[in-house]
Amino acid sequence: MASSFFSDFGLMWYLEELSRKELVKFKELLKQEAEELGLKQIPWSEVKRASKEGLANLLTKHYDGPQAWAVTGRVFLKINRKDLCVKAMRESTGHTRKYRAHVKEKFSDMWRRNTITDVAEFFHQKITQEERQYLELFLRPEATEKQSYTVVLQGVKRIGKTMLLMKIILAWSDGIIGQDRFSYIFYFCCGELKKLPATSLAELISREWHEPSVPGIEITAQPERLLFIIDSFEKLKCDLNQSEAELCSDWEEQQPVPVLVSSLLRKKMFPESSLIIATTPDLSQELEKNLKDVQVQVMMGFDDYSKKLYFSSILPNWGQAVQAFNAVQENKQLSRLCEMPLLCWLVCTCLKQEMERGQEPAEVCRCTTTLYTSFILHAFTPRGAHGPSPQGRGQLQGLCALAAEGMWTNTFVFPEDMLGRNGIATSDIATLLDTKVLLKEHADCYSFLHLSVQEFCAALFHVLKNPSEHHHPAVASVDVLLMTYLDRTKKNWIFLGCFLMGLLHENEQRKLDAFFGFQPSQEVKQLCHQSLRRVNENEDLQSQVDFSKLSYCLFEMQNDDFVREVMEPIKKVNCLILDNIDLIIFSYCLKFCRSLKKLSLCIENIWAKQPHRPVLDSSLVCWDQICSVFRRNEYLFDLQMKDSILNESACVALYSHLREPHCLLQSLKMKGVVLNGEMRLFFDIFIQNPNIRYLSISSMKLSCEDVYLLCEALGHPTCNIESLNLEDCSLSADHCDTMAWVLTHNKKLRQLSLTCNYLDTGVGQLCAALSCPEAVLDFLELACCYVSQQCCPALSEMLVRNSTLRHLDLSLNILKDEGLEILCEALQLPYCSLRSLCITECGFSTHGCHYLVPVLMYNQNLRHLQIGVNALGDAGVKLLCEALVYPHCRIQTLGLQGCGLTSACCGDLWDILTHSKTLEGLNLSSNSLDYSGVALLCKALQHPQCPLKVLWMGKGDLDEESWALLRTVEERDPELHIWTELDWLVWPTRPVWDIRLPGVSVQRLCFGKAALGTGPSRTPTVTAEPLRLC
Repeated sequence: MASSFFSDFGLMWYLEELSRKELVKFKELLKQEAEELGLKQIPWSEVKRASKEGLANLLTKHYDGPQAWAVTGRVFLKINRKDLCVKAMRESTGHTRKYRAHVKEKFSDMWRRNTITDVAEFFHQKITQEERQYLELFLRPEATEKQSYTVVLQGVKRIGKTMLLMKIILAWSDGIIGQDRFSYIFYFCCGELKKLPATSLAELISREWHEPSVPGIEITAQPERLLFIIDSFEKLKCDLNQSEAELCSDWEEQQPVPVLVSSLLRKKMFPESSLIIATTPDLSQELEKNLKDVQVQVMMGFDDYSKKLYFSSILPNWGQAVQAFNAVQENKQLSRLCEMPLLCWLVCTCLKQEMERGQEPAEVCRCTTTLYTSFILHAFTPRGAHGPSPQGRGQLQGLCALAAEGMWTNTFVFPEDMLGRNGIATSDIATLLDTKVLLKEHADCYSFLHLSVQEFCAALFHVLKNPSEHHHPAVASVDVLLMTYLDRTKKNWIFLGCFLMGLLHENEQRKLDAFFGFQPSQEVKQLCHQSLRRVNENEDLQSQVDFSKLSYCLFEMQNDDFVREVMEPIKKVNCLILDNIDLIIFSYCLKFCRSLKKLSLCIENIWAKQPHRPVLDSSLVCWDQICSVFRRNEYLFDLQMKDSILNESACVALYSHLREPHCLLQSLKMKGVVLNGEMRLFFDIFIQNPNIRYLSISSMKLSCEDVYLLCEALGHPTCNIESLNLEDCSLSADHCDTMAWVLTHNKKLRQLSLTCNYLDTGVGQLCAALSCPEAVLDFLELACCYVSQQCCPALSEMLVRNSTLRHLDLSLNILKDEGLEILCEALQLPYCSLRSLCITECGFSTHGCHYLVPVLMYNQNLRHLQIGVNALGDAGVKLLCEALVYPHCRIQTLGLQGCGLTSACCGDLWDILTHSKTLEGLNLSSNSLDYSGVALLCKALQHPQCPLKVLWMGKGDLDEESWALLRTVEERDPELHIWTELDWLVWPTRPVWDIRLPGVSVQRLCFGKAALGTGPSRTPTVTAEPLRLC
């Protein structure tokens, strides 16, 4: 009689794996192997004509279980099907089958215990073919042909990653997916692992094994058939940058848990195994960076169809379900929250309860705070009662105290003793678990249903109680809470400030009064108001406050008068608009910013093509409201848009407001903006609106037609553009002819930047235009424009003929010494009008300095020279210094960063620092100066004739002793400033686009592109002429 193994599974499954050729061979060898084992023969005629199923029946009919296994296993080995032999051996021991049964029982129980009943029932339905295909992506990724793989399941907290993992495991245990791929699946939750002492992987597996002993040999025999699931990876502080030597390859060796997990993830241990790692988006990026062959699956949450389906499962009345769903969709914040299954349950449950009481769902969905208030207060009100019991009030207050302590101490899983310290008795815990506001994480540890629920309860604590009464000293006052939220000190405070402000609304105040029997202190509202008033009165505080956070808080409060009071004084705003919610809230708040001067917008996802994010008509309405600020605000002069995508309708709205004469904008900067609209309409703005004088279009691809339209607008008599930046716009030599026409016909354009474009030979056409007497340009940037030494004759001739050009930037072009020689022929002429020259990183050597010497000696117009990141060396600087001390030299700023200098040149630098009458700025960063050289410089800086006011030195260039010496000199001389900004050190190649507004004297000493961005707070006073851009 066959054993239970063969009666349960049968030989049929194994024989089905054989090819036709293998089956023939199997039959031929069966007779031979039976004879060797001393078994009676099965009639050959029956074997020969038997199908796979028939052959399996013959084996179980003529032999008992062990005999059938013995002969089958021997034949499998003879036909090179060891895999079937091993698989059958596994099944014959029953370990895999028993383990699957154990896993099914364990995770079915976890599903029931750890998920909200309604959520579990919604998800735990028969797996559809579509869902099966999705789950199989995790057990058989299509993107890899390798046996081993790593999948990262990325999603925000509580979006349902653990539920999905449980469903994968349950589907595997039921034989629906992956049984032919994996013999064992092991699940580890990092929230539990992090509390364990040093252990081994074998011990971790044995903790969950269903029998006293673990069949280690069988488990490790085929590591490619092992799948490890690591859940909540973000909870385990795991260093993925550990050296290979620190990792562990022995699964029985005890190691700290983070080392074990790192060893698995980095495939030091069981490299043939596969992994599924569930984590949050921030850790997902780190995993992608440090692990090999990672595939990422992103959990998006519910789409609108799934939300509607879920609403109908909670609200059995279809009409009520549709009414509730529509009310939620009207509130974009609530609709976004409902993408998370757990919060969708919260919203549905709350609406169901309120509708049973006769409330309109639209009223409950007025704002997020309103819905959370209803949910929490209802959770502590007995069914059928008109109000809570005294015990219920006390439990909620204790829960709020716990939430506040958690938010201030970054605690989100609470041991039972922490509950007790906040007034929650052990006998109360069962009641709190029944409310679903509190969930059990694991043994004697609890967490809130969702972080947003904890944030709401913490906000409620600050409204109801004086924080000074809390036992934990970290719990601060309301005004500190609000400012901590607004300046993003606490990165994980997502809703806390919004809930605080929302609870100050009179409707919520009435609810709290009815529930607790007392009116919350008005002092809380006054403290919040005072904090926000301090912000609008202090520009430093305004710069610290995140405008997005502030806007969300004020929107939740919904008090127009107070929003106006807070927003009206704000002068500068940065808006990062990522979704329709941002668009709605910013459109509401910006209309109150009546003193706004500078506005920066970044619109990333609203009109980008995203299948899960439909474009709503309301988004265009809100965008139009934001654009209306451009013409309604009389103080707004500077608009910046960057990294944005606008569809055609959005472009039309933008253009229509910008072209209005009532739009008083003077500066428009567009960087990395995709305009999917008619470009003719865009360039028509500068014809229709005479107020715009400064235009920057960068990192945007302009076609030949676009350039033609732009130049056509620039040539129009009503266009008043004075400064034009076309950096990185894919311009080529073909566009230069059109640009040259502008240079000879436009009498208003004074500043032009064409940086980072492939102009090459087109530079000659620009130079020819600038050589004409009609040209009025005084500023030209050609950095990184593929200008070669072949272009230098045209540049030299232009410098001779042009009388208006004051600044020229040729940085990041390979001019070499030969090109410099040609340029210097013009530069050394006394009537060359150039005042500022940037030739950083142009491939010059020491020899090139010979050509600069007569320029410095005889050209009294040249005031600013940037020649850094060239291999000048000490010898080259010696030549320059000899010229710089010449009486007629008028150089005010000199950039020598990254020129390969050593202390050997400090004696020459001493000469110019003590003899030059004009040198006020010197950049020596990224050079190798030792203590002796610095000491000599410091001695020169203390010389009574030294005119220097600004010295740039890199932080990493000098030792501590040298720095101490420099700082001592700086402290003694109040007019001397030593700047060390890191971003000025290595790449100070060119000036930055600058805007000079009417009545504003721009006085800056500039050494590179970062130098003019924000500048240090200690900006020196420059007595020389104002520098435009240098």
